[in-house]
Amino acid sequence: MTDGVVIVDKPADWTSHDVVAKVRRLAGTRRVGHAGTLDPMATGVLVLGVGRATRLLGHLALTEKVYEATIRLGQTTTTDDAEGEPLEHRAADRVGEDEVRAGAKALTGVIQQVPPQVSAIKVNGQRAYRRARAGESVELRAREVTVREFEVTGFRRVADPGGDFVDVDARVTCSSGTYIRALARDLGADLGVGGHLTALRRTRVGPYTLDQAATLEELAAEFTLMPLAEAVAAAFPVRRLTEAEARRVAHGNRISPSGHPGPVGLFAPDGSVLALAEDRPGYGKPVVVFAGN
Repeated sequence: MTDGVVIVDKPADWTSHDVVAKVRRLAGTRRVGHAGTLDPMATGVLVLGVGRATRLLGHLALTEKVYEATIRLGQTTTTDDAEGEPLEHRAADRVGEDEVRAGAKALTGVIQQVPPQVSAIKVNGQRAYRRARAGESVELRAREVTVREFEVTGFRRVADPGGDFVDVDARVTCSSGTYIRALARDLGADLGVGGHLTALRRTRVGPYTLDQAATLEELAAEFTLMPLAEAVAAAFPVRRLTEAEARRVAHGNRISPSGHPGPVGLFAPDGSVLALAEDRPGYGKPVVVFAGN
């Protein structure tokens, strides 16, 4: 089996590219990519496509994601997470749990978020993190993101030689493009003490969860993937085609609209997956065709 989706439980201190390189060796093919990066510090669900499933990745990257995070209030850093250099410290001993919950609620919904300075956003053709690490001050524009849930699940006061902090555990459900580091930064800023992310674990990408994820050690012992047809059916609505429709789709031609607002998986009468399609005014158009190599 050479086409499908691999759901990896990414370890800490690995880049997403490191994981892709490892899976390329395990799968015996260079046709491996990922659907949305995780920072090296983060762990959890990283969705990889192998073979023809790499054509899915752009659509899977746009799906909703769920994270478990720990935020430290009372300290800012250069990267908005624990990997950066400490900047300003303000004692957080007077910050109350009710204030934190109210602050999280204020950052829920459709919000404008400025990405971290150290991020992969391109500014004048160059990644922001490269310019920031070269000592430049990078001006990044706010972007609209959706935070469907920002729930505080834990609140702990921390007496540390470096100061008085508050550690906040939270569960975040959000749209693609949302930076949890930026939520930590903004929550701390709104509370007047600063903040940064100290731990992050992604528990879901679209329909794919940690329950389905394998560690790299497990994949090295037995390499398995979710077949392409199963992966498409899990992530998108399914439309069964007639033989005539299937022939049209295999050549990238239009068919009747499906009536769904987003991508739909198109399946041949024999159960094989042919394409992803999206509706246009009056017709359905294949946007990803899996037929062929």
